Amino acid sequence: MSFRLAGLRPAVVSAVALVFALSASVACAQNAKGQAAQKAPAPATASSAAKPAVASSAPAAAAPASDDDAMAAAKPGDATAGQAKAAACGACHGMDGNSTDPQYPKLAGQHEAYIVHQLHNFKSGSRQNPIMMGMSTPLSSQDMHDVGAYFASKQSLPGVADQALVAQGEKLYREGDATRGIPACMACHAIDGRGNPGAMYPQLTSQHAQYVEATLKAFHDGTVWGTEAHAQIMPTIAKKLEPQDIAALASYIEGLHVADNGSAPTSASP
Repeated sequence: MSFRLAGLRPAVVSAVALVFALSASVACAQNAKGQAAQKAPAPATASSAAKPAVASSAPAAAAPASDDDAMAAAKPGDATAGQAKAAACGACHGMDGNSTDPQYPKLAGQHEAYIVHQLHNFKSGSRQNPIMMGMSTPLSSQDMHDVGAYFASKQSLPGVADQALVAQGEKLYREGDATRGIPACMACHAIDGRGNPGAMYPQLTSQHAQYVEATLKAFHDGTVWGTEAHAQIMPTIAKKLEPQDIAALASYIEGLHVADNGSAPTSASP
C-alpha cells in the first residue's frame, strides 16, 4: 500500500500582483538571466550520472532463507511454550507423549533434536506421511524446537514384552548377529534404549511393539526417512532381518526400561 501527499495550492493572487508590479526592464533582465542559465550545464547532470554507480553498489535483495538456515537460526526449545503448541499432537501421541493407540509412537522422552529433524522431514516430504505433513507444514523451526523440548521433558511409561520373544529379542538387541551382518541395536540406541541425541539416534525404550514392528517392516521393504546418508542406516540393517527377528525385537523394545531403583535395564514380561 502506498500513500500520496497532497501539494499545497500556491498563493496565485499574490504571485499575479507581484508579476504586474515588476518593470519591463527587470522582466527583460530576468529573461536574459534565465536564458543564460539554460545554456549552462545543469547541476543535476553530475547527480544523475552518479545514480547508476549508487544503484550498482546497493546490495542485492537477500535470498529467502533455506530450511537448513531456519533450523540453524532457531533457538533451543522452550518446553513451556511447546506445551501449548503440542496440544494438537496429543490427539494421537497423548498429551504427555504416551500414546494409548499403539499405531502412534510414544514421544515422551524422545530427544528434541530428533523430533525437530523428523518434523522437518515430514514438512519437506522427504518422509512420507499425509497426516504428519499436514500437521508439520504450518510449524516454524522454532515451533518444532518448542514441541520437541516439551515431549523431551516427559517420561516414557514402560511397556511389557512377550516372555516367549524376550530371549531372541534381547540377543539381537545386545549382541546382533555377526553371521548375518546384523549389528547390535544397543550400539546406536544404548543398552537402556535411550538412544544418542548427539548422533541423532532416537530413544526406543518402551516404544509400542506394534509401531516398532510396522516401522522395521517398512525399513525392510525399502522405506527411507530422508535423503541424507544417516537415513540409509536402518533400511540397510532391516533388510537382513527375518519376520521373527522383527517381532522379537519389537516386543523386547516395548518392555525395555530402566528399573525404578536405577538398576540395569530390563525387559518386563507378563
